[in-house]
Amino acid sequence: MEEERLKSILESLLFAAGEPLSIARIAAVLEGATKAEIQNSLVTLGAEYSANNRGLAIEEVAGGYQLRTPKEHAQYVRRLLAARPPRLSRPLLETVAIIAYRQPITRPEIEQLRGVDAGGVLETLLERRLVKIEGRKEAPGRPMMYATTPEFLEVFGLKDLESLPDLKEFQEIERAVEQTETGPVESIETHPEDAAPVADSAASESSAIETDGGLEAPPAHPEPEKPGGDN
Repeated sequence: MEEERLKSILESLLFAAGEPLSIARIAAVLEGATKAEIQNSLVTLGAEYSANNRGLAIEEVAGGYQLRTPKEHAQYVRRLLAARPPRLSRPLLETVAIIAYRQPITRPEIEQLRGVDAGGVLETLLERRLVKIEGRKEAPGRPMMYATTPEFLEVFGLKDLESLPDLKEFQEIERAVEQTETGPVESIETHPEDAAPVADSAASESSAIETDGGLEAPPAHPEPEKPGGDN
């Protein structure tokens, strides 16, 4: 398929989907284009958007590609929508951060780290589709295990779990969250290239969830392991 036509079709698919599209899903729709050609065209199209200072950007999030508004336009998108996205409270941020770094993890393990009951918080995270039940642990009582979802990656603007901010960045975000109780603070950006600033990414999507400064570090405990390690 001719490259300019392929880019045009990809642009239409991303616009119509409204959610991240994987290369495999796009390839299943298109005929006459290989996965390599699709990926190369997406990268080229994204670079063109960026170079021309367009009002949209193509970002790789949650295992796919998505059309998003630039973070610097977030305030105007908010005005258009005439409403602020629902906020993630500190307990929700704290819990989802624990799950993200230690998944799969059980409710008793979460409560041991947080020191409080996590039932209500987990129910809310499940309702917002930020976490999911990942089966049961082979332990007495076979407690349910929790893990993050593709929606979690999408909301927080992460390419994958390897793009999670490190503990130092979490601590910076935690201090910013505490300051929001007394006054405005400047936004904090995470350093990994694939990890978009959480607050701005959330605000730029009509269905996004606004956070109090970003994804927050777990409470004062030993540094959490990256996903895929021993649980």
